[in-house]
Amino acid sequence: MLKVALGQFAVANTCQSNLGTCLSLIRRAIEQDARLLVLPEGILARDITDPDLVCKSAQPLDGPFVSALCEATRANKLTLMTCVHVPLGGERVANVQIVVRDARIIACYHKLHLYDAFSGRESRNVQPGDVVPPLVGIGGMHIGMMTCYDLRFPELARRLAVDGAQVLVLPAAWVKGPLKEMHWETLLRARALENTAYVVAVGECGERNIGQSMVIDPFGLPIVQAGESPNLVFATLDPQRLEIARAALPVLANRRFALPELQSPPISF
Repeated sequence: MLKVALGQFAVANTCQSNLGTCLSLIRRAIEQDARLLVLPEGILARDITDPDLVCKSAQPLDGPFVSALCEATRANKLTLMTCVHVPLGGERVANVQIVVRDARIIACYHKLHLYDAFSGRESRNVQPGDVVPPLVGIGGMHIGMMTCYDLRFPELARRLAVDGAQVLVLPAAWVKGPLKEMHWETLLRARALENTAYVVAVGECGERNIGQSMVIDPFGLPIVQAGESPNLVFATLDPQRLEIARAALPVLANRRFALPELQSPPISF
């Protein structure tokens, strides 16, 4: 069994405020014996009136913000997954998902699919990654990494599942808008069901984003869901439930298409 914690909050416009929130959520997750805590995307700083804050607040992975998160996982069993913006030495930054355990970063993933949709243009400030994320072992389960807008691209989830992922973890800052809550839940349930995998998705809440963090089981059923306000909710992932789903619905074994491969540079239409 893998006990997971979903730490939903509204990202403030200062790193220090957000660090305090993160450290509090880490302490509470440890107190409840969670093995995995997932926090939203872009937790360094955010301001709805200043879209360039992601660049101005970016820090290297060995900077004070991530270093403090690492230290909070020292000498305990908690693994932390979240996303921060990291300087690249030019005008744009990387949106990096980090996996932190025992005071160090054990894995990273640079977001592949940037939110250039609806009214957003993430590529204005962010450079996309070009590597399929690795799998990470947590509590005896294989974890695949995705970030926010990646959810709309089934190829990445399928690639991770074929690579061996049993759980897909998705930090997000899902922007509000007409039908966007419906898109979020529909896509989360689809990615879980079509890959017979658990999906753990944590969204930022607040003025701009929907919150609605949730865990979906391998049959596509929500087993826990947060609302629109800051919250810390828990769920237990059961490997036996995963085995039952994959035995009853062997889509990974029955598939006819080859392994999805990353197109680089991205296709343009």
